[in-house]
Amino acid sequence: MMSMISIQERIRTRKNLLSTWLAGTIVAAYSLLALGFLGLTQASIEAGDMRSMLLLASATTCGYIYQCPPFRLSYQGLGEPLCFAAFGPFATTAFYLLQSHGSIYSLPLNGIILSASLLVGFTTTLILFCSHFHQVEGDMAVGKMSPLVRIGTKSGFGVVRVAITTLYSLVFALGLSKTLPLTCTILCALTFPLGKLVVSYVEEYHNDKVKIFMAKYYCVRLHSLFGAALSAGLVAARMFNVTFNPRPIFC
Repeated sequence: MMSMISIQERIRTRKNLLSTWLAGTIVAAYSLLALGFLGLTQASIEAGDMRSMLLLASATTCGYIYQCPPFRLSYQGLGEPLCFAAFGPFATTAFYLLQSHGSIYSLPLNGIILSASLLVGFTTTLILFCSHFHQVEGDMAVGKMSPLVRIGTKSGFGVVRVAITTLYSLVFALGLSKTLPLTCTILCALTFPLGKLVVSYVEEYHNDKVKIFMAKYYCVRLHSLFGAALSAGLVAARMFNVTFNPRPIFC
């Protein structure tokens, strides 16, 4: 009898500790969210461009409704569009606008920054999409309707192939239209073998729950290398006075 009481007390103690730990984690998470948002707001005020604060608020909102209650839109398979918007047009454009710190003029929005933000959003979203391949069974078990739960891994491979093709087609189209400088097109094109590796790896292992785990890490490498190539292309264009057409869209 004493043994049963002791076991029940241990279970109760562990439950209390778990509840306390969860409550502390939630408080810490919301505190960090608030501190981060206050810091970004201060940076926007110092830059003198409130557009950046609105864009950062939009990016933060996308991240919150993606994963946090009561929304958790990731369970409805909406993580990819939210990820694209948050890390692409919203965050990338916002951090560009923050570079006007100390200037009496606000930086204009032009085709270069909007094109770059779309490409960054594209490669970031590809990471998220490929992270679902090894989680299909787990997502189904908890009722998370990720894209791969809905369409299956074979169709998911088709999406990856179309995404990589679209990414490099966009780079060439933006280069030909002189929206992006030629240096960006050339340097980004050099990352194509890594993009091809992502496609071939997903094609071969999309049904292998163990090996497909690495697909998202190949996407991370692609994202990093592609972003570095894009940045280097913009720097090179400025250094060598490469001709392109940065038409202002919003001032």
